Amino acid sequence: MLPTLLSSGGPMTWLLLLVGAAALVVFIERLLTYHRAQINCAEFLNGVRTVLRRDNVVEALSICDATPGPVPDLVKLAIKHRDKDRETVRQLLDEAGRNEVPRLEERLSVLATVAQIAPLMGLLGTVLALIGMMGVMRGQGMAIHPYDFARHLYAGLSSTALGLAIAILNYAAYNYLVRRVDAIVHDMERAAGEVLHMLWEK
Repeated sequence: MLPTLLSSGGPMTWLLLLVGAAALVVFIERLLTYHRAQINCAEFLNGVRTVLRRDNVVEALSICDATPGPVPDLVKLAIKHRDKDRETVRQLLDEAGRNEVPRLEERLSVLATVAQIAPLMGLLGTVLALIGMMGVMRGQGMAIHPYDFARHLYAGLSSTALGLAIAILNYAAYNYLVRRVDAIVHDMERAAGEVLHMLWEK
């Protein structure tokens, strides 16, 4: 199916496949990034809380250093500035959280853009195929051979179908990754609130 699509689908088919491949690379990169960034927040916070209750700040910082992701970074920031007042530390955590969100959302716009333009690219491929068919009809005095008609029609329909397929996949991928970002941000907010409580609960 794919070799036939590539050989008969027209130049827009190749361009659509190139755009789809670029979006796939972005999706895999973001997926791996979020997998590393998302941790078991409850387990991590329980571990930090346990060592802080023993006033073992060094071990708490070691736990943060050994755990990847933005949540441990926020907790570490709060612990390192525990000598400041609570409101100052809260502001530091809010600022760090706001700075982290754009990094989490980086390159997600690529998937959203591909989901929007892929159907238009497929439609353009269809229009170009129809223009080619009309050119053949004009050259043959409106008596187009069935093979030429089928060839141009296949190219146009293939371009539209491929554009819609790429758009659907990218739209689903974008929404899935957005939910992953929301989950990480929720963990960051939870961690910020709990670490403030840990440091000032006494």
